[in-house]
Amino acid sequence: MSRPQLFHPHERIPREGYWIHLMRREQLDQVLDLEARAFEHPWSPELVARELEQDHSMILVISSEDRVAGFVIAWLVVDELHILNVAVDPSLRRRGLARLLLGELLDRAQRCGMSLATLEVRVSNEAAIRLYEGLGFRTIGLRRRYYADGEDALVMQRTF
Repeated sequence: MSRPQLFHPHERIPREGYWIHLMRREQLDQVLDLEARAFEHPWSPELVARELEQDHSMILVISSEDRVAGFVIAWLVVDELHILNVAVDPSLRRRGLARLLLGELLDRAQRCGMSLATLEVRVSNEAAIRLYEGLGFRTIGLRRRYYADGEDALVMQRTF
């Protein structure tokens, strides 16, 4: 079974003054900088860069002009979408950018025939949990000590 192509490499989708598109290699430094500012325990630059080389992985960004405002890293495995990392520039949070970005990703996944989407989220990240619930995710499990600092993760899923 071939992997569905959710986004064309040169496609730019306009959404409320921003553009949603696959990350371009020249945007890697911006994504790494945003990752470092957005999380207390950020992914390493090598880990983020490796996602660019994986056939099953994609990095989708939301940008304004040439500035990356947010991104999502996701895997497409058979007919499932697994969301690994979502980040929005801390100075731009609470403006609906994560909802725009994830909404487009989930809409495309559904239209391409994916059966479900999954993710893990820190049990303490109430804002993210509310966002995911608003996008149709529900909690299906708990991963104990999932994060490097020992915090548990909720496993959330949405079916299409």
